Amino acid sequence: MARDRKTRRSDLLAGAVYAALFAALAFGPARVWLYSLEARFFDRLTTQAPGEPDDRLTIVAIDDQSVRNIGRFPFSRDIVATVIDTLSAGGAETIVSTLAFPEPQVDAGADYLRDVDEALARLGTDAASLADLKAQVTGAIEAIDYDRRLADSLTNAGNVLLPLLPEDPRVATVGTPLARGHNELNGLEGDYTGIAAEIESALLPLPTLARAAAGLGHLAHSPDRDGITRGVPVVLSYRDHAVPSLALVTALRMRGLDPSDLTFQSADHVLAAGRMTLPVGDDGVMLTRFYPTTSLRIESFYDVFTGAVPSASFRGQTVLIGPTAAGIGDALATPGQVNMAPVEFLAQTVSALTTGEVFTTMPQSTPVRAAIFTVILLFLWFALPRLGPAAGTVITVSAAGAFLLIEAIFISGYALWLPLITPVLFLLGGFVLVTVRRYGLTERLKLQSEADSAESNRLLGLAFQSQGQLDIAFEKFSRCPLDDTLLEPLYNLGLDFERRRQFGKAGAVYRRITEHDAAYRDVAARIRRNERLDETLIMGTQGGTGASLLLDDDDSVQNPMLGRYVIEKELGKGAMGTVYLGRDPKINRVVAIKTIALSQEFDENEIASVRERFFREAETAGRLNHPDIVTVYDAGEEHDLAYIAMEFLKGTHLSSFTKTGHLLPTESTIELMARVADALAYAHKEDVVHRDIKPANIMYDSASNELKITDFGIARITSSSKTKTGIVLGTPSYMSPEQLAGKNVNGHSDLFSVGVTLYQLLTGQLPFRADSMATLMYKIANEPHTPLRAVRPDLSEALGDVVDRALCKDVAERYASGATLAHDLRRCAPSQAA
Repeated sequence: MARDRKTRRSDLLAGAVYAALFAALAFGPARVWLYSLEARFFDRLTTQAPGEPDDRLTIVAIDDQSVRNIGRFPFSRDIVATVIDTLSAGGAETIVSTLAFPEPQVDAGADYLRDVDEALARLGTDAASLADLKAQVTGAIEAIDYDRRLADSLTNAGNVLLPLLPEDPRVATVGTPLARGHNELNGLEGDYTGIAAEIESALLPLPTLARAAAGLGHLAHSPDRDGITRGVPVVLSYRDHAVPSLALVTALRMRGLDPSDLTFQSADHVLAAGRMTLPVGDDGVMLTRFYPTTSLRIESFYDVFTGAVPSASFRGQTVLIGPTAAGIGDALATPGQVNMAPVEFLAQTVSALTTGEVFTTMPQSTPVRAAIFTVILLFLWFALPRLGPAAGTVITVSAAGAFLLIEAIFISGYALWLPLITPVLFLLGGFVLVTVRRYGLTERLKLQSEADSAESNRLLGLAFQSQGQLDIAFEKFSRCPLDDTLLEPLYNLGLDFERRRQFGKAGAVYRRITEHDAAYRDVAARIRRNERLDETLIMGTQGGTGASLLLDDDDSVQNPMLGRYVIEKELGKGAMGTVYLGRDPKINRVVAIKTIALSQEFDENEIASVRERFFREAETAGRLNHPDIVTVYDAGEEHDLAYIAMEFLKGTHLSSFTKTGHLLPTESTIELMARVADALAYAHKEDVVHRDIKPANIMYDSASNELKITDFGIARITSSSKTKTGIVLGTPSYMSPEQLAGKNVNGHSDLFSVGVTLYQLLTGQLPFRADSMATLMYKIANEPHTPLRAVRPDLSEALGDVVDRALCKDVAERYASGATLAHDLRRCAPSQAA
């Protein structure tokens, strides 16, 4: 029973993880791919169904022939007017133009004739000849006023529809409240909130043309996430007007209806007009049925213009005028055609509307799909693990087929699209997961990978070696039979032990190699060398002298490693240990590594507490992120050698500029110490106190003007150290009175140390000097410092006041924050004083 409960909990956990991962993919990287699968299934069902487009539709295409014979597009509006007159005379029922005519057509001749007409008007009309000439000019102006000519054609025809073109035809936002009532934009009555997509800017026909037209409709498109255009927004919201699509207005006229007959039944999410009903999805987009383009009647604009096509052939037709020539307008990628002209797309949509073959996404499809996902997850959790292999397969496959059948029924029977491909994939993926878990495939693979065989142990040894677990790697290699293929991994393992300065273990590995091939490479010489080093070398020390010896003079010995860092060379020695140049081989980052030999610097009973304090202080310093504070990358310990890996800095310590004759310019010194104060202000806000501010702990690179404060926390780490001199923590010359007294210190103590450092950098001497340590400590705690201007009279009184305040023995009178100190310092800069 306990095992069954454990198995059920494991099944629930695995199902939850699978569902979370699937959701992350479905709403993340795989979102477009999954939608593309859903859409392609929908396209296949809708485009391959039998059916023909409405034979009352004809496209008059501005094709390549028209452009070649008439001339550059757009054509003069008198040419368009001539075609409209021809269609109207032929008895076309409705004429739909996809050309918007948003701007007047400018004719230089018309402007010239207007100037002549105005000149004639100024001469007067006394002479009959002048009156006749003026009448001729006026007639000529009217003859070449092509906008008026087109408006007259629209008025005479009385059945021409014009488009409203959004400046961005791709519309996706739904849900803007709309104004009620008719308007000059052919707005709809009623409230279309929830399905109307909002646009902010659009191109409208000229007012004279709009008034002459029989109606307006928008020509916006709605590309899907996969870039394919499958439908149009039914209604747009533009300037608080509800504007129907041009396809919908055209279809209503073909049914003998008007846009004013249209109502939106929000309860059923349906648009209705007469006997026409149109379901509308939550996104307000109408999905169209695409027919083969060859099944549409298409006539050339040029042939209609020249009379090559009898006008009587358009009697009773709804004629759509628009460009199809290459390079004119933006072609649409549709399920039926890769590059479909907008006028062809309009014809497809109108035909789908009149034949009742439009589709829409099922309203409230999201909660329906969520319920389906929940049912599938419950099936995977509780039912499938208890079914046999055959029953589980049959039920899963049947359920997947049923979902696809339901989607097909909704599309073909109700014109509603409920995407179910993603739930089907979720079901099938879960079935595979459960099958693998329940019938042992995962367990068999795991057992096979852990089998005690030569190959598996060799692979495991390599894996452990790459992770730095060298002892376990050697154990795995020891279980393998010695052959030529194992010598290379063993040799590399010996080199890794050398890098860790574990020479005894390296020798053991090399001796294992000699059992198979005593002459392999240089293992004999390495065995002798490792035996010598194992007797004389302890990690980090030699011969008990305390001298650092991570790096050996013998070039044949591999460079050592501390943690994941390869030690390249020694940079210098400090009071507590040695500083090395290291490199992180994984990211090739160069670092400076400070080491502390815990067993040498501390008593045995103190090591545990110092180690804990070391890592706590390293963590505290590591969270500081300031451009003037050295960055701490890592901290660790190997063989009682604690280390901190930090940013490798160029330049020199400020202690190089504390001697008379080698001082920095006053302005440079002031700015550098202001930056130090700013950096300490940041550290103090993070509750980090340095405790050992001095020139030797401030690096400066004059070439790049880079400044870094180093050794945060090191002073506190070493507070338990039994140093050679037995002095108190830190460097006494730079310590505050309260620090010398052994009190708990805060940021004020660091600012006192900044004052001492500033004084020394400006004058080349310390503010407190004495022959003995006791006298020095007494002066710091009780006596005033030598005034700054007594040493350097050329410095300003303001700068002397800043130093005096920083060196106040009373914490209350000292600077309250580094930011205030930095501000006062910058005000003392010679450039500011000037």
